[in-house]
Amino acid sequence: MEFASLQDLCLLLISLAIRRCICSERLCRLSVLLQRSPASDPPLVRISISDTGLGSCIEEFQNLKCPVEGILAETWNGIVYVRTTNICDKEISCYELNLKENVTTRKPILLPSNIKHGVKFSGTEVCLSVSESVDVLLEEFNCFFQKILVLKVPNIAMEVMADGQDVPGSRNDAVFLEKFSPSSSFAASTLDHLKLGLESYVLRHGSSLACDSCFPNRDNLRSGGGMVCEDKHKTTKLVVEAAVVTSEIPNPTNNCFGAGCSDTKVLCFKDFAPCSISEALLKALTGIDWKRYGLALECAIDQRSHALLKWEHMPLSFHIHIVVHCYDKLVFEAMPLLQKTRFDKKLIRKAVKLALDDFKNKHAGVLLSADTLKVMVRS
Repeated sequence: MEFASLQDLCLLLISLAIRRCICSERLCRLSVLLQRSPASDPPLVRISISDTGLGSCIEEFQNLKCPVEGILAETWNGIVYVRTTNICDKEISCYELNLKENVTTRKPILLPSNIKHGVKFSGTEVCLSVSESVDVLLEEFNCFFQKILVLKVPNIAMEVMADGQDVPGSRNDAVFLEKFSPSSSFAASTLDHLKLGLESYVLRHGSSLACDSCFPNRDNLRSGGGMVCEDKHKTTKLVVEAAVVTSEIPNPTNNCFGAGCSDTKVLCFKDFAPCSISEALLKALTGIDWKRYGLALECAIDQRSHALLKWEHMPLSFHIHIVVHCYDKLVFEAMPLLQKTRFDKKLIRKAVKLALDDFKNKHAGVLLSADTLKVMVRS
């Protein structure tokens, strides 16, 4: 799989870490640490992405393709260091890979291992050094993890740490910290967590803090969800999950997200990481008979980080929020190797329709016919 930017690479590495944590089926921690190295010339930033999930296998990184030219090639030498171990292992295996080398001839270099001295734990750490500003990296990581919260993965605590941004000698500060949620349940389905995550995203207008003026509680939120799957291989199946949340804000403040706008932002995730909008997703959205749900779609626009749905005759106080997640689910216990999960137009459309049907069945009368030019039933 090819990546064109440092952001893409880190997204892939974090996605792999999340999948290892999910497959472990136990409480895990995912940490991203940024450390400045001012003594180097030019100054470098060391990026460490570590998790306490299942131990990795080096094959996870073998198919990653790095461009040999461009901005990324100028800011990074292509070298990554991997340290990994499983609970049953007696040592921590260490490797060095050059992702600029040809994939077919690339061979990892085995480095001296570290003895565990009888301590039982598992996890993986991937490190690389880049010529980039800590502040720039922090902005990208913070935006990335704010979106990740929509998935509301129940067994992972996540943190981003930096050594005082671009001020040499500053202490480490937690820039992003998401603890285990006491309300999260391992028994709940990923779809249930997706609905809860989207509700939380709506409550805070997509930022880091909840908006108490618009949402003093969840009473004004209504949700629905749908899930479809298709067998791909003996060990995996393609899963598409969709969640729909509606909110009504009678008097939104002017500085609030969405004030004076009734457009719908559709978030898209692939393999537990936010992704750009695909043509398949847009076709799936425009192929839905929205009038069946009391809505009249004007157009669907690709905004790269999300899709934007514009409606006809939608009250400004009413908002619809949608999220779609496509991922390969392991059927049998196996290492979560990075695969190119495809977007299936038919499965996406079916999942969103199931979410709308679920919403319609649970909240009868909330969505009326488009001809009434009303969306909410008022008592």
